[in-house]
Amino acid sequence: MGNFEEMFHLPDLQFIQFCEQQFSLNKGIYNTIDSWFYSKGLTDIIFRRRVMLQFIFVNCSGEAKVKFGPGGLTKKLEFFLASHEKNTASELFVTDSL
Repeated sequence: MGNFEEMFHLPDLQFIQFCEQQFSLNKGIYNTIDSWFYSKGLTDIIFRRRVMLQFIFVNCSGEAKVKFGPGGLTKKLEFFLASHEKNTASELFVTDSL
């Protein structure tokens, strides 16, 4: 992929495959993360993908399949969002440094 920014504009399947390949994240966990952020008001797909990648980058390693355990994913998502609440939506995750 030539430009990091292009990744956020990929069709859903290709973006999910990118996450699977880079972070060993399965489709079910990806969909749960996506749905959770959407339910929290992140309705713009490009912005949501930026936030999702930041969360995934912080919480998932590409070395092994990601496992959060019962309730673990929701706890991580809540902690992640709470730790970034002081930022405005426009300031969140605008970096290309992943």
